[in-house]
Amino acid sequence: MKPAHVALAVVVAAVWGVNFVVIDVGLSDFPPLLFSAVRFTLAAVPAVFFVGRPRVAWRWVIAVGIALGVLKFGFLFMGMDSGMPSGMASLVLQGQAVFTVLFAAVLLREKPRKVQVAGMLLATAGIVVAGTDSGAAGPLGPFLMVVGAAAFWGVSNIAMRKASPPDMFRFMVWVSVVPPIPLALISVPYEGWHKDITALRDISWGGAGAALYVAWGATLFGFGVWGFLLRTYDSPTVAPFSLLVPVFGLAAAWVFQGERMTLTTSFAAALVVVGIAIGMLRPGSVPFLRRGAPLPAVAPADADPTPAAEDTPVA
Repeated sequence: MKPAHVALAVVVAAVWGVNFVVIDVGLSDFPPLLFSAVRFTLAAVPAVFFVGRPRVAWRWVIAVGIALGVLKFGFLFMGMDSGMPSGMASLVLQGQAVFTVLFAAVLLREKPRKVQVAGMLLATAGIVVAGTDSGAAGPLGPFLMVVGAAAFWGVSNIAMRKASPPDMFRFMVWVSVVPPIPLALISVPYEGWHKDITALRDISWGGAGAALYVAWGATLFGFGVWGFLLRTYDSPTVAPFSLLVPVFGLAAAWVFQGERMTLTTSFAAALVVVGIAIGMLRPGSVPFLRRGAPLPAVAPADADPTPAAEDTPVA
């Protein structure tokens, strides 16, 4: 990758990692479901009037909008609002990689490779270890809500793969059109319309800034740049940068919120990150690990890499 593109990938990972702390800021102003509705409204409007049609079947726009926007972020925001620490949420949510492999096996009949199974088991062990650290993971209920959010993210990843959008930014703008109304309709009986109106009427600068960050920064900028990188390079080149998301998330929670990193949390984070990294390995990607294989040669500096087709981001 070009140095500038490496920097872009790191910036996106940082934006997505810090996003969890920003969500906490927004939840101090908004009820969780209303906050998610506001986030997707800002991501959709006014961009939807300028990007053109999504160029995929509408059923996939709706499917991803429900799975990702309503269910994944609904459970994530409710879990964090109920006591799940932001740094731990950034780590546990990476369980989406495990759920994606499972759902691909069940729904797409894709048999996972042995290395994927090994990585999946290791990452799952990390999430289980994280859940045992009650001092860092918070109450069990919110923890399970974030695990549920990871599961629905896995569902949305499968739907995105079936959709195969040629332009991820445009696709995410249209996906953002779907969640606001369902989230608002659920918010009224669940959170109370008086609380919703009060939150919108008395919004602070911090709440407004948080809503703009999660909408324009984490959603539009993040997925737009990620989609560009995946159109420029193959998925195995870009995807490993997603492993930096929980690193930035845990670091941001420690710096800005004083969230402590226990030995158990550190061990759990290592298991999750290493497990996902192992699962990302492709056949032949580590040739020197094969018996009898020669050591890898260093490619010439002027080699002409051929860009691969766009894949679905999983970060």
